[in-house]
Amino acid sequence: MGSTSAEYDGTGGVGRRDLIKRSAALGLISVPTMSFLSACASSGGDGGGEKAKAGKKTAKNPLGVNETAGMEFVLFDGGFGKEYAEDAVKIYEKNFPEAKVKFSATQKIQSTLQPRFNQGTPPDLIDNSGAEQMDMGVLVGKNQLADLTPLLDAPSYDDPAKKVRDTLRPGIVEMGQFDGDPVWIMYYAYTVYGVWYSQKALDSLDEQYPETWDQMLAVCEKAKKKGMAGWTYAGKYPYYIPFSLYPMIAKVGGREVLDSIDNLEPNAWKHPAVKTCFEAYYELQQKGYVLKGTPGLDHIQSQTAWAQGKALFIPNGSWVENESANVIPKDFGLAVSAPTGIDSSDKMPFGTIWASGGEPFVVPAKAKNGTGGMEQLRIMLSEASSKNFTSKVKSLTAYNGGTEGITLTPGLKSGVAALEKAGENVVNPRIQDWYVQLQKEQIGVAGLGEMMAGRLTPAEAIKKIQGFADAAAKDTSIKHYKHQ
Repeated sequence: MGSTSAEYDGTGGVGRRDLIKRSAALGLISVPTMSFLSACASSGGDGGGEKAKAGKKTAKNPLGVNETAGMEFVLFDGGFGKEYAEDAVKIYEKNFPEAKVKFSATQKIQSTLQPRFNQGTPPDLIDNSGAEQMDMGVLVGKNQLADLTPLLDAPSYDDPAKKVRDTLRPGIVEMGQFDGDPVWIMYYAYTVYGVWYSQKALDSLDEQYPETWDQMLAVCEKAKKKGMAGWTYAGKYPYYIPFSLYPMIAKVGGREVLDSIDNLEPNAWKHPAVKTCFEAYYELQQKGYVLKGTPGLDHIQSQTAWAQGKALFIPNGSWVENESANVIPKDFGLAVSAPTGIDSSDKMPFGTIWASGGEPFVVPAKAKNGTGGMEQLRIMLSEASSKNFTSKVKSLTAYNGGTEGITLTPGLKSGVAALEKAGENVVNPRIQDWYVQLQKEQIGVAGLGEMMAGRLTPAEAIKKIQGFADAAAKDTSIKHYKHQ
């Protein structure tokens, strides 16, 4: 859902409906009603008027924007604010001085834009985010969005020798795909998921971040002897656990294990790597290394307990820095690491991490000036616009860089370092945006939540989750997706 409310100024924001991320936990996601879904995704009227005529393609105008055509941009007015977008609009206006740009920001994306989709008169660029986000799967399935491949294949804003797609962080292009090659969504922000901790707390134990599970257990035991739990998590919303568990599964068994889970393949959850990682996490619970009472804590309560030094580690996303800013001590030494693995037999190296895009921008298929909308995105994906975003809202962007010369906050600095360490070993599980209910309520709450509360063994949890996945695979009422 993007930056779901004004309380998030960046690190909390990042497109969390599509990544299930924390908006769901906050109760900020309102699932659109069927009347909206069917209406918004209807073919719409043809009363939108003619599309803008194509402009001349030049080195400065590689997409061939009509230099005199108006362009309309509707932004979600959330925690990232609107200044970064307004700044990018000024560049568009400077480049096309004869074009009139209509820019607006709203928290009511669905109710504001639903009638316009119905009438065939949508804006040219939309930040489809927030509690009223329009359902992406429906929009894609009903051909309501334009394919952004022309943008991705255009010369980048800074270097004509590089295509836009070649300037993006790993996984951004793939996230915008559903079936096949077309790219329907450009995720602009970028979130790092993993195990968050206090460097000061680790130093007090005279320990480094553990890279193997034996080391993890040893660190937790040392913490326990000093009155500190090893772990806590959002017990009421246990679908936070996968932020570290899923990349651990990939590290142990290879990224193809996550792909098979995403694809709802038979017995995908019975892979030995899944069993190994479930048993590792269950061991934390069985040995008393999880903060007492964690299953009853929500995300804010668990993060507060962790920030107060009651627990060493917490699985979370990079929004935690901003969301917990009022409780994290100044000398905390906020840091994030890729998940601990099992041992040297793991298929992927230590550093394998989950990171992915958020804040989804789309160009409607019936936009009058969709080319102008894509050009606005090309401007936003420049180094200067990316730096502007990061410095103002404390979040990375999809642009692979843009942090030079910026004073990074501790969490953001640690996230950048984690991405550098990961290199190409970045995973992006899609189950969280392909099958929201399966991921949140079934895998998260009914499976992992019950296991981590000690009410299911790993074997029982795996059997239950595999049953949920099999049922989803056979459910003809939902659209199924597969990695290409």
